[in-house]
Amino acid sequence: MATGGAVTTAVLGGFGAAVVVGLVIIWLAAVRSRQLHRWAGGYVAHVFRRKVPARLPVHIILCVADHFEPAWGAADLETQRARVRRWVEGYPLLARRHADAGGRPYQHTFFYPAEEYMPEHLDALATLQRQGLGDVEIHLHHDGDSSEGVRATLASFAATLHERHGLLRKDATGQIRYGFVHGNWALDNSRPDGKWCGVNDELTVLAQTGCYADFTLPSAPSDTQTRKINSIYYATDDPARPKSHDTGTDVRVGGHPSGDLLIVQGPLTLNWSNRKWGIVPRIENGELSSDAPPSASRADCWVAQEVHVRGRPEWRFVKLHTHGAQEDTSAMLLGPPMDEALAYLERRYNDGERYQLHYATAWEMYRLIKAAERGDDVSSLQDVLAGA
Repeated sequence: MATGGAVTTAVLGGFGAAVVVGLVIIWLAAVRSRQLHRWAGGYVAHVFRRKVPARLPVHIILCVADHFEPAWGAADLETQRARVRRWVEGYPLLARRHADAGGRPYQHTFFYPAEEYMPEHLDALATLQRQGLGDVEIHLHHDGDSSEGVRATLASFAATLHERHGLLRKDATGQIRYGFVHGNWALDNSRPDGKWCGVNDELTVLAQTGCYADFTLPSAPSDTQTRKINSIYYATDDPARPKSHDTGTDVRVGGHPSGDLLIVQGPLTLNWSNRKWGIVPRIENGELSSDAPPSASRADCWVAQEVHVRGRPEWRFVKLHTHGAQEDTSAMLLGPPMDEALAYLERRYNDGERYQLHYATAWEMYRLIKAAERGDDVSSLQDVLAGA
């Protein structure tokens, strides 16, 4: 007959085993629901990647890519106008309260949706660009599209932005250049169900119509998230299959452009200091929203991912994303949460000795990536941000 102590031990042992099994089930459910399995390998590789000592100061290059959608939620024209007006009036006040290592104000890049084109909204955003407070690039939502269809849309919209609104810029060959963010995260037809794109050779079309880089990623917890994370890389298009940017070749000092399109990713990791139910770490994906406002701990996490051009670890690229036209999010981005986060970045990462902070547009971030690839020194960084 079992003694009382033995029975108690058995019961507790069974309870402990049940707890462990329960925790494993919760973890596996979270992995599946948050699509962690899609990028878990990249996360593990990133965590264990050998850290390369960086020469001081470390330059933190911050870019905010705003999926700016005034018509979000099928808004009427007056609501759209109010959303744009809030930025035209409120954003300069925020931006000019802050300065980076070169004395430049905070920068914001508006990726405007081609399918929501409204001339008056672009005219308004162009005033912010002319004030030296940011830039405008291209965003696109589409579904069931074709190569010819998306090519015509992108080429036409780029021409309109440049010729009608004085936005974007031309290269030495006369081609209009633009940065890109894909709507619904579905770059290169990357959704498993094929929705919100339909174009398997989209990377090729983007490159041929003047796209200098894509700034869509990370997209986690979406199922469009790539295996490759925390990287700046060249993706090679395969028209026979979707999601060709799932992998690619890292940009490196002394290297050469390859593939079809440059992919600039923002930070993606598991935040173990912020856990759901005290068990499952939350995803840190660089999103800025009313539900995910910036904070000092998040800023430290962004910088710690060390997204850089291989061979130039002292230039860290921090690309964040937001949907800034939405009322709750714009209130956060133009109010105390963003104000305080920028102040923290300027205190923590702009001492001039260990760190220098640089506010950049998407175009400037691209130019700095290319400067690092060429092996340019820090004077090139200063020239790019000074408008040279």
